[in-house]
This record gives sequence, C-alpha cells and structure tokens, in this order.
Amino acid sequence: MAKETSSDKIKRLISKQENIRNIATSAHIHHGKTAFTDNLLAAAGLMSEKIAGSLEEGMATWQHADEQERLLTVDAANVSMVHEYRGKEYLINLIDTPGHVDFSGNVTRAMRAIDGTFVLVCAVEGIMPQTETVLRQALRERVKPVLFINKVDRLIKELKLTPEAMQERFKKIIQEFNLLIEQIAEKEYKEKWKVNVKDGSVAFGSAVDNWALSIPFMEKKAISFKDIYKLYEMSEEERKKWVWENAPLYEVVLDMAVKHLPNPIEAQKYRIPKIWFGDLESKFGKDLLSCNKNGELAFISTRIIIDPRSGKEVCVGRLFSGTIKNGMEVYLNGAKRTGRIQQVIVYNGIKPEQFEEVPAGNVLGIVGIKDIFAGETITEKQVEQPFEAIRHIFEPVVTKSIEPLKPIDLPKLVEVLRQVSKEDPSIKVEINEQTGENLISGMGELHLEIIENRIITEKGLGVKTSPPIIVYREGIKKESPIIEGRSPNKHNSFYIKVEPLEDNIYEAIKSGELPEGRIKKKNQVVFDKLSELGWDGDTIRNVKDIYKGNIFLDETRGEVHIGEVIEMVLDAFEMVADSGPLAREPCMKMKVSLIDVRLHEDAIHRGPAQVYPAVRAAINESMKKANASLFEPIQIHLIEVPNQFLGEITKLVGSKRGQLIEIKQEGSIAEIKAKLPVAEMIGWSNDLRSATEGRGVSSLVDQLFEEVPQSLQAEVIKRIRDRKGLTENQ
Repeated sequence: MAKETSSDKIKRLISKQENIRNIATSAHIHHGKTAFTDNLLAAAGLMSEKIAGSLEEGMATWQHADEQERLLTVDAANVSMVHEYRGKEYLINLIDTPGHVDFSGNVTRAMRAIDGTFVLVCAVEGIMPQTETVLRQALRERVKPVLFINKVDRLIKELKLTPEAMQERFKKIIQEFNLLIEQIAEKEYKEKWKVNVKDGSVAFGSAVDNWALSIPFMEKKAISFKDIYKLYEMSEEERKKWVWENAPLYEVVLDMAVKHLPNPIEAQKYRIPKIWFGDLESKFGKDLLSCNKNGELAFISTRIIIDPRSGKEVCVGRLFSGTIKNGMEVYLNGAKRTGRIQQVIVYNGIKPEQFEEVPAGNVLGIVGIKDIFAGETITEKQVEQPFEAIRHIFEPVVTKSIEPLKPIDLPKLVEVLRQVSKEDPSIKVEINEQTGENLISGMGELHLEIIENRIITEKGLGVKTSPPIIVYREGIKKESPIIEGRSPNKHNSFYIKVEPLEDNIYEAIKSGELPEGRIKKKNQVVFDKLSELGWDGDTIRNVKDIYKGNIFLDETRGEVHIGEVIEMVLDAFEMVADSGPLAREPCMKMKVSLIDVRLHEDAIHRGPAQVYPAVRAAINESMKKANASLFEPIQIHLIEVPNQFLGEITKLVGSKRGQLIEIKQEGSIAEIKAKLPVAEMIGWSNDLRSATEGRGVSSLVDQLFEEVPQSLQAEVIKRIRDRKGLTENQ
C-alpha cells in the first residue's frame, strides 16, 4: 500500500474541525518568527532540516528578494502542516507575520483569519513596543495568545547566565506579558488568557538551534535546564542529534498549539460576536457561531497575492461557514457583484495545492474572482450584514507622489498601483485622473521604499518618486454657532453646527469598539457602546454616520422630505471629512449636527447639484467658526542607546521639535521615550545611526495627532495648498 502523503493527510483533515488549529506567529522585529516557522516546516518533512532557520539557505516564507536582502519579513506567508498529538492527527494552518511596524497591516489582516497566536519574545531584549502592538492586534480580534521565549541560546552563550538567573529572567518576561494581557484584553479574557508556565502555555527555546522546552514537556521527558547547558558543550552534530531526539522545537510548540489554542468550533462561538454585527439568532448568525460546514457560505478575504507569472489573483482568507467549491458562483458584498471561483487552494507547507472543495473552519485561497480586496465578505447571496471592516492599528502618515519614467507608461502605472493597493491594503493609493498626480501613502519611509522597489523589480516598471509628503488632519477647537448653507437655486437651506467629538468616543472609533459606517436602522452594537460611553438614547438615535473618526447626527424634527435627501447630506459630510476647508486634508474628531432644514416641495429642485454644495458650504463655514486648525501626526518612539550617547539623543530629539517623555537607565543601556513630529522624522534612521555610531535602536510605540504650533500653522497650510495647486477659493 502506498505511503500516505502530507497532501493526503491534509485532504483527510480539512473536514475534521475539532482537529484544526488556525494560528500565527507574531512578535517584535528580529525576535525569530521566520526561523521558528522553518523548523515547523522541516519537522513536517516540508523542507530540509539542515537549512531550517539558516539565513543563507532557509527562511522558506521569505518569497521576495527584498525580504532576503533586508533579512526581515515584509509579507505574511501561509503554511500548513500535519502534527500528531496523543495519537491523533491535527491540521495546523499557520501564518508567519512581519515584525517591523511598517508592515503591521499584514499582522492585523492575518489576525482575522486565525484563532490563536504564538507571541515570540527574545529572551535577551524582553517585551518590546511591537510585542505590545501585536498583542493588541490579537486581542482586538479575540485571538488567544500563548508565549514562546526565544533566543535562550544567547542567555547561555553571550550573557553566561546561571540556570537560576535565567529562570528569573523568564519569570520577569512572563509577568510583563500577563500584565499587558490584563491591561489590553476585554474583561472576560483578562484572567482567562494569561499564560502559565506550569500548564505549558509558555515555552522556551532557540528557533535557530531548533530546540524548545515547556514544564509539562520537561516532566514527560525528564529533562532540566542543566541539560540545555550541556548542549552548548557538544559539537554541532551531537547537539543536533540530541535536540532532535529529546527536545525538538516542533513537538513542544505544536503540542502547545493543540492543547492551549482553540479549534474553529470553539473559537467562533466568541469571535463571531466581535467581528460580525448581524443578528446572531438568524440562520446565517447561527451558522457562523457553530462553524457549520453545511450552512450558508461566509468567507472573508485577508490577503491578495498576484502571481507574477500568470497575473492571477489568489485571494487568501478564512471560511467561517459553509463549504467552498470549484466553479461556485458567489457574491461580493463590498463590491456588490457576483463572481465565479475557478480554483480552491489549500497550502501544503508553503506550496499551494488545488482541492475540489473545502469546508468551514479552514484558512484557504480562491482563484478566479477579479478585483477583489482584503476585507471583502464573500457569500452565495447578498447578506444584510457583512463582516466588520478590518481596522489597522496605525494609519499611513507618509506619502510620496509617483510617476513613470516614460510618460507613455502612465496607464501601466495606474494598473500597477491598483494591484499594489490590493496586495497591501495598508498602502493607500490616490489616482487623480484630472491632474495626473498619483500618490502612495504608507506607514513609514521603509514601507514606501519597499513598494517602490517592487514596482521596479517585480512589476518591471521604471518610476520616480517625490520626497516624502506628510498627511495632516484638520479639526476644530470649540463648538460653532448654527450656520445656514443655501443651495445654488436658493430653494433649500441646511442648518448645521460642528463641535469637537468627546475623547472617549473618538478613541472607541479608533480602536474599532465603535464600528464605522452609515446607520440605516437601530444598530444594537453602536447603541450599547455609545450608551456605555455616556450618550443618552435620544442623541444616539440621531446618529446617522460614523466616518473616519467623525460622527454625523440628524437632529431635525418633523421634516417630511428628510428621508429623500439624507443620503446626499451624508455624502456631502463624508466629502468634507475627506477634504477639509483649510488645506483639503482629512478631518478628524468632529461631531457634525444637522439642526434643521428647509426643503423645496418638488424633488426636482432638491437633487445632488443643490444638496452637496449647500451642506459642504455649511460644514466648512461651521468649522472656520469653530477655530478650524491643522493637526500633525506625532509618533512616540522608544530609543535604546548605550549610556554615553544619551546627550547626543537629547540633542537629536530637540533638533526635531521633539519632547523627551521619560528616560530610564539600566546597566549600560539608556531607554528614552520621546514624542516626535513625523514631519521632522524624514531620514530619522540615518540620523539616529550617525548620532550613536550605529548603536541606537528606535521602535514605534504609539501614533497620535496634535495641533501644529500656532507659529507654524499659516506656513504649513500655505505649503500644502501650493503643493496641491489650490486657489484662494478652493
């Protein structure tokens, strides 16, 4: 009888939902996620053990040349493998995610597809800013974390710690990790999801040397930390042999995944109410909650990969309900159109393989549907409530204009930019057909640099880009009087006032607790959240739109025709939110109220050409009366340098209009928390290297917007308006 292949095993296990684990690796940059994934693939027989974790030949999930050159993960990569635990086989669908903050959008999207994550922490560096960010991303999607303390070999070889000192270090990392869970998690999970060294939800090891330990595993195999010290006295060959026989990384961590991370049936019971705001008592709602493979189809796309050879779009995502089949006609709820699936793909290692059909509870790919975007809800027929939008932790704040080297290539550039925005939705692309100016916005300089390089090397198009442009925000500082906006035909009037949105409401929108979108009828999630944040029932009932950190309320009473114009009013509100009166920059943190209207009896006299200008003029004028102001993006960075460079860093931060928030000194290292305007941070990495002789490291902790100093307001507004070619009246 022929030996069963890994492909045969996957085929057999995709329908055993209790035996599926959808998981990810997540960590701060260079904490070892890709070497960790390599070792899991090697153990499953899907790559050579000899090269697993090797920078020269390994790193199987680095599929782009720029990842290999820069030694960092840029794109999330899907791999699947089969693992045996206590006599049963399990299908592990794993996504290896990036650690660099510029690519954190990939982490956010991966979290929608999975139910559990290994958070890797370097034993030497400990909990870092991006560790907190990835944990925040996981908990926001109700993804359960377990902890892997990596690079323990460095504690032995470099720091020469005793076993006792090493355990103290572990204890400190675990305490900090659990403190973060307590601070970030929702009430129900603050205690339940803390990790515990005794039950095995914490493991220690070295991905590069392919070993791992957990307390249950050490008890089972009668191994102690002293054995690990002896390991580093052996020759490399002896060490590999001992590791493989006694403490292979794959066995420890995949046992941990099976035991401590949920299967899709368990996970969807509590994840669905967080990511889907429809009626849980409906047939569709019950299918989602129970991960019903015979139920109505519900798939969400989390990543688009465009095959460089065939140009085909592979849409990767999670199937929450139903069974997806070759040839099936489906409905795209965001794009509002149908499409046909030509192929269904499941990963065998990193290799995609075609399957006839795949049931709910799996991470998979589909081919055949054109122009699909990450975050799309795919069903068989249109549903009233798609999945909640995937929200990124940080917004793009650095922009460049981009143009082809040869003007004849402009149509090709437009097509390539559309592809780029599909492959990486955290890149914002603005194509202006009228002016011919094309803008790309990203998380930072490195993000844009990599995209630009891929357009040249992988898409084969020569381009040039402008120096970085910073995206500002427009906001207000006080409540405005009620302002009348009259339509061009003078037959309609809209009475509007604006006021600053409360901090707690704005934070709830930013964090995703308060979902954005137009509100057609009573939305229980919005009602409950606003109620909890202190708004009364009458005010909440007036909420008609939550858009990009702004809220619109309809406070009119008894106006018969309001229902016929309200959608146009909301369109106009969104236009101003996208492009404010000062410099046509996006608006933030505003509450806009329609107080009263006077409408012409005849519908022909209150069409879009009358409503849009009137509402926009009223909001713009209200903003000016409310002290409209320009706000700039600010980043909070944690800078680590040897003590002797503390003075240089203080000078560097001061030269960039920055503020020192906190300085800590531990041993020979200083940790500086500083607040820096993004506008002054162009070239920051080079400046930091120069000031510290290459020994300084900087990590993004948080991002916010603060008012541009009054002395600079007029100059910055003029600069932006000039760049956009705006006249005085525009």
